[in-house]
Amino acid sequence: MTDAEIILKEINEIFIDVLDNDAIVLTTETTSDDIEDWDSLTHIQLVVAIEKHFKLKFTAQEIRSWSNVGEMIEAIINKSKTAI
Repeated sequence: MTDAEIILKEINEIFIDVLDNDAIVLTTETTSDDIEDWDSLTHIQLVVAIEKHFKLKFTAQEIRSWSNVGEMIEAIINKSKTAI
């Protein structure tokens, strides 16, 4: 498993927990349009949960730049490398 695949699996669990929906299956192409309960409020909750899980902090600009789950994963990987 690659780092991206591991992170995708972990993010998927966060989405399931935050959105309280066991049926969620994320891909790198998943967007907020693909998940019914992923609105602006839950987006904030998801970002906070992701930051807490990965022990990272994203800027508002970084968060706004994400257009899909794959870009979230890239940001986590890049931020983790600079945090070491």
